[in-house]
Amino acid sequence: MQSNMSFQTASKSSAIEINKVLKNTYMLLSMTLAFSAVTAGISMSMGLSHMAGLIMTLVAFVLLFVVHKQADKASGIFWIFAFTGLMGASLGPMLNYYAAMPNGASLIMQALGGTALIFFALSGYALTSKKDFSFMGGFLMVGLIVAIIASIANIFFAIPALSLAVSAAIIMIMSGLILFDTSRIIHGGETNYIRATVSLYLNIYNIFVHLLHLLGVFGGDD
Repeated sequence: MQSNMSFQTASKSSAIEINKVLKNTYMLLSMTLAFSAVTAGISMSMGLSHMAGLIMTLVAFVLLFVVHKQADKASGIFWIFAFTGLMGASLGPMLNYYAAMPNGASLIMQALGGTALIFFALSGYALTSKKDFSFMGGFLMVGLIVAIIASIANIFFAIPALSLAVSAAIIMIMSGLILFDTSRIIHGGETNYIRATVSLYLNIYNIFVHLLHLLGVFGGDD
């Protein structure tokens, strides 16, 4: 009887901790996405070059290692905002490119709406179904590596069809990662809300970028 009560207490305590991680993750995610939107807007207004965007992306990925290292410390909050702020600013040149199209503003809004729809639908499904999607981890990692290699190869070959295929693949992989990452939080696999936020942020970021690319190709001449 005492053992059963101890198990129930431990279970309740674990559920409270998981809910706390979820709450903190979604709160921090919304704040970092809003901050990225602000820095993207500033970058657009400054008219930064694509080279400046590339440099900011590279610096941001250096900061990504710092974020993971500092995630268990209070300073982790500062570093995640530094990282997401740079990631948002790096979008400025790309957004200006699409905004210059005849229906550019519409394309950007469609990409934002599509990204939000994908995220809320998949994270909502993971939260309500409580399914364990950890089995997808290996498959998604292999798919991501293949997509990255194909993307790098296409820098040299410049094949439009391959570029579209890579973007479509990355959207699918990042969608799977939303299920995987949300599932990890729900089942106690990720207990640090800063690391959880970074994972979901990158999923959303990549879906938006590649969805905008696809929309730009198929709807850019309207």
